[in-house]
Amino acid sequence: MALYIFSDVHLGSGPPEKEIEKQNKIAELFAMIKEDGDRLIILGDLFDFWFEYKHVMPKDQFPVLYMIYELILKGIKVDYISGNHDFWMHDFFSSQIKIDVHQDYLDLKYENQKLHLIHGDGLSPSDKGYHFLKKVFRNKLCIWLYRQLPPDFAFSLAKRISGSSREYNARQDHPFKLDYENYAEKKLQDGYDIVTIGHLHLPVFKEFKSGTYVNSGDFINHFSYVKIKNNKIELKYLVES
Repeated sequence: MALYIFSDVHLGSGPPEKEIEKQNKIAELFAMIKEDGDRLIILGDLFDFWFEYKHVMPKDQFPVLYMIYELILKGIKVDYISGNHDFWMHDFFSSQIKIDVHQDYLDLKYENQKLHLIHGDGLSPSDKGYHFLKKVFRNKLCIWLYRQLPPDFAFSLAKRISGSSREYNARQDHPFKLDYENYAEKKLQDGYDIVTIGHLHLPVFKEFKSGTYVNSGDFINHFSYVKIKNNKIELKYLVES
């Protein structure tokens, strides 16, 4: 059996034709997982924006949610590590779809290999502006206040903010590539065999003396994903990179 990892789809961020392409590629990946996978880890930012009210949730991404639910019905374990566009999760995923949701990171052992998985927003020490924003966006009072807004208005506002955040990341991430490699190398030196990070939208596969660092890339331009099977880790693509 195999472990699959992918991230940074940002569903809802593009024009209709791009969103259809994303859904088709997710369906293609999930078909492979059904063939030989026993676990899937979504490494953050599956959605460009996700926010749950007590009785209201986004409806646009139902097809993808149903595809995930089909995996679970087949006995495939699904974990979701929240990213910077989808950390406002409440209990929908855990109670209704039976997905294990992890805030920030997940450590696990798979096929006798020790893995550290993290979405990666804010990993660069020099990204001080985002460090401040992260504290604001994750503040419980700020979340409560936002939840008081009417859902239709709140979702419209959030989509505009989300787009600005994504453009900011696109401008800033590449200079942080070395910071992410340094973070991974330190984790590997701490005893992990594999470190997997998302957020950069940049597929990376790098071997260190102490282990392997891989960035899962994205499902917008690269359609890249990580596969671990028989103690072998691969960075693969659904289209030619």
